[in-house]
Amino acid sequence: MQNNNLVFNTSILHIFLAKPVLLLTILVLSFQVVAAQLPDKNKQAVTVEYMTGSSDMHGMRIAYRPDYNYDLDLYLIGDTRLSWETSLNLFDLHGSAKNEATYGFSVSPVFSKALPNISDNYPLTFEFGIGVAYVHDEKFGGVDIGSYYQFEDRLGLLIGLDENQNSEVAIRYIHYSNGGLNTKNPGLDFLSVGYIYRF
Repeated sequence: MQNNNLVFNTSILHIFLAKPVLLLTILVLSFQVVAAQLPDKNKQAVTVEYMTGSSDMHGMRIAYRPDYNYDLDLYLIGDTRLSWETSLNLFDLHGSAKNEATYGFSVSPVFSKALPNISDNYPLTFEFGIGVAYVHDEKFGGVDIGSYYQFEDRLGLLIGLDENQNSEVAIRYIHYSNGGLNTKNPGLDFLSVGYIYRF
């Protein structure tokens, strides 16, 4: 019985000691955070990304951002950059013997927000946007999406590979939907990994 109480008291002691250690670790890490920064706004960018998602569809996306970037101070968000992006998209139903490839074109405003970084070498950026897309067929990778016109929504995390963010890796969630403009609106979800090069 006494051994059980000793084990119980030791467990409680570990819990109370763990909290101050955890708080101290968070405090120390917060002082090592580097100031948030965005890439040079006078540079263009190209992106190549691989997408995988709904109904076993896979795709490739090639995007271009001209050097039309605008720095904004948005309420509740703070310093944010607005960029414009155009892209060519190709989707295919994986493993299908039929030719069910679909291609499309999209234009999107993209808002970027620099995040606090742990290292100068790997700056972090959060991005979000809602654009419009046109696809050449209502069968989008084998799925009837109800309309040639779609909304393209995105959330992304960009990880800089150098201090100037001339090279970045992007991890994105992209959603396509016709917004209820047609009775058929299954919505398609994709995760993507891409490489961005600025010049």
